[in-house]
Amino acid sequence: MSRAGTEATRGRIDKRRSILDAAFTVFAREGYAQACVKTIAAEAGVAKPTVYNHLNDKATLFQQAITAAADSAHAAGAAVMAQLSDTGDLHDTAIHLLRLHATPESIALRRLLYSELPRYPELLDTADYTNRIQHSLADRFARMSLSGHLRAEEPDLAAEQFLALLTGPWDTRSRLGTRTVPDIQTREIAKAAVATFLTAYGTGHSLK
Repeated sequence: MSRAGTEATRGRIDKRRSILDAAFTVFAREGYAQACVKTIAAEAGVAKPTVYNHLNDKATLFQQAITAAADSAHAAGAAVMAQLSDTGDLHDTAIHLLRLHATPESIALRRLLYSELPRYPELLDTADYTNRIQHSLADRFARMSLSGHLRAEEPDLAAEQFLALLTGPWDTRSRLGTRTVPDIQTREIAKAAVATFLTAYGTGHSLK
């Protein structure tokens, strides 16, 4: 492909990304029913026909915007997982996962996903980033079990329970993301979650 062709392709990809980011912002602010393509186009700084050139209709735009946001959230979670070695610091991982759970983007993503599931049940397969993070965490726990630092015969269950110990208390204290949880409380939640988890799955080695 020529340089001009490459730049044109990159420009189209960048514009599509800009439209999806704008769409997510508008859907999160106004909800699916109230959001309109005209507003999304204005948010993205493009003409309304440009939105339709990239994405056929409002329904497609919504699904693609949600999926793109979920991909970003999963990438952030995967980056946290990548830092967790076989003898890593679970407390540090817990804090980072909670902070990811608490971002405005993550909160908005969960709200949109849950509110529109009856309309778009297939989004569970593409946009449930928490499930994807759980699988990544299960993989790390499996490695830690092999190295003797965890006692997790069922890594998927261990990962599910670890995340529940983190997100459950945070969701309660934040009233499902409607109130700010001070960082000191985030750290307290993480500390308690790790302590409870290691009581069940720890082996007494260097994990903390």
